[in-house]
Amino acid sequence: MRRHMHQLALPIRTWGGRRRGAGRPVSAGRRTVPHRRREAHDRCCPAHVTLRATSGLPSLRDEPTMAAIRRAFAALGTPGFRVLHYSVQRDHLHLLVEADAVSRFTRGVQGLAIRLAKAINRVVGRHGHVWGDRYHARLLRTPREVRHALVYVLNNARKHLRAVRGLDPCSSAAWFDGWAATPTPPRGPAPVARPRTWLARLGWRRLGLIDVHEAPSAVRVRRNR
Repeated sequence: MRRHMHQLALPIRTWGGRRRGAGRPVSAGRRTVPHRRREAHDRCCPAHVTLRATSGLPSLRDEPTMAAIRRAFAALGTPGFRVLHYSVQRDHLHLLVEADAVSRFTRGVQGLAIRLAKAINRVVGRHGHVWGDRYHARLLRTPREVRHALVYVLNNARKHLRAVRGLDPCSSAAWFDGWAATPTPPRGPAPVARPRTWLARLGWRRLGLIDVHEAPSAVRVRRNR
């Protein structure tokens, strides 16, 4: 007698594509940077870059950590990539940078993020990720956008700390030469580079020098959606 063989049905597993719950967990109360192709860098324009720290770290403004961050900026020597200004808040950094090419910008930001992460981990005595999200970057294409970004970065502490008076010591404000009343810069080498683009060097000044007390809350800085 001939037997008939029955084929067993196997469950089909699919991989890839959109799935509910897939991807990096979203932090409560914070929008993450979308995983989409970034706007190509333009060497004629400075850029505003934001790095956000992962949860569980002590404040980046603590003096030992801040000193390590300053040393990391001062030691940066990436060809074709320049940090013009920075400000450090409790759990994030704002940067104004320039780069001579798209590849210089990408490698420069990534290399700086790694350098800073190593310096921070060394101070706080830990290992692992320091940045909790992709960096956010936005090109500044007009003199007005550059001036707004300068106010936003250099006076950013006023958004978070009401007690801040004068120049924020956790920023490069002391080395900025565009204040309406120019302070005496600190002794020693500056941890930031001089701008080379027309927009960051001269263009924004057509709209007026910046007052130390100019509040960033009045500045509109558009974020990528």
